Amino acid sequence: MLLESGRTRKPGLERRGPGRKKAGREWRGRVEDVVVAMTFRERTIKIFRHEPVDNIVYQPRIEHWYNYNKRQGTLPPPYDRMELLEVYDYLGCSIRPYHYFNDCLKIEEHPEVRTEVRPTHDGHIVFTITPVGALVRRVEVSELARHTVEYPVKSAEDVDVLEWMLRNRTVWFDMDLFRQMDEMVGDRAAPMIYLPRVNMQRILIELVGWENALFMLADDRPLLERLVRIIDETDETWLQVVLNCPIEIFNFGDNIDEYLLSPPLFEEFVLPVYQDRARRFRDRGKFTHSHFDGNVKHLLKYLQVSGLDGFEALTPQPQGDLTIEEMKEALGDNLILLDGIPMTAFLPSTPVEEFERQTREIIETFSPNLILGISDEPSPVCDIERVRRAGEIMEEYAR
Repeated sequence: MLLESGRTRKPGLERRGPGRKKAGREWRGRVEDVVVAMTFRERTIKIFRHEPVDNIVYQPRIEHWYNYNKRQGTLPPPYDRMELLEVYDYLGCSIRPYHYFNDCLKIEEHPEVRTEVRPTHDGHIVFTITPVGALVRRVEVSELARHTVEYPVKSAEDVDVLEWMLRNRTVWFDMDLFRQMDEMVGDRAAPMIYLPRVNMQRILIELVGWENALFMLADDRPLLERLVRIIDETDETWLQVVLNCPIEIFNFGDNIDEYLLSPPLFEEFVLPVYQDRARRFRDRGKFTHSHFDGNVKHLLKYLQVSGLDGFEALTPQPQGDLTIEEMKEALGDNLILLDGIPMTAFLPSTPVEEFERQTREIIETFSPNLILGISDEPSPVCDIERVRRAGEIMEEYAR
């Protein structure tokens, strides 16, 4: 039978073998004597709409695993002969298509803004030069990642420069690129993009840095509040664009972690913005979810009042600080979980039996309000066959 939103799958759910056959990217099965076929794209939209579906969707987000191993020449066969979309098709799973649609939202600097990049022994320094001053960022680069070690906003004068930049940007949606990407992605997924980080997360991660932001909060709170206000006001430019674009599902790519953003700061600065934006997107028939990863136990109380439709990357133990029961209580029967299986389950050091147990527990606990995936993403050294196996486990469940 169809999975219906609001109905909680109990432990001990009956499973069956691979009786349903996968044809291309469709799932075919008998539902009350009627043969139905839903694509990944159709299922994803229906899950967000809380409409009946023939199965959940599996989106393992393997971009980091693929790109790193491709650069290093360590992609195992047969993946070493495949492009990324071919890998997803070979694994028989959907994609979280941010990297295909994000470039459709064009945020362009004023023509008088120019950027100079100067290499260093361990990375580079970025100079952003404007008619009212310059901002300087220093970045260290490794094989796996890049890290900002000097943030661009350090003073009230830097805030002035940033404000001039933000208020003089041009934003538009590239419909031609959207159509091109939509045709490329096809039925593998419903279009999604992640949006610029919300006020405090942009300050903590991109502009000021966590340590300097804490000093600003203690020593010059009016300056920090001014920076928050500038970000909120200038975000309206791109918000109006995305509210009118054809995409239905949006992610707030905020990387929320309570060790970085405390509950009081979340409640004061972020929660009101989430509530306002979620309402505005819902009024346009669109859906929103936010990226919560790391340690978030003391932020769970805000999930139900956020106004959002779901949460991405909530990470259970042993990787995160949450139990499955805590996640389920916070999400209830109305919020959607995207991902859910801890990344540690896919490491070769984790017993296969534990990986399968965790995968089944996530499926049984959160279906049908579930876009199954890996919290946060599979490591470059993960067992890629476990990524495939998670999809096979999902297909075993009778709906």
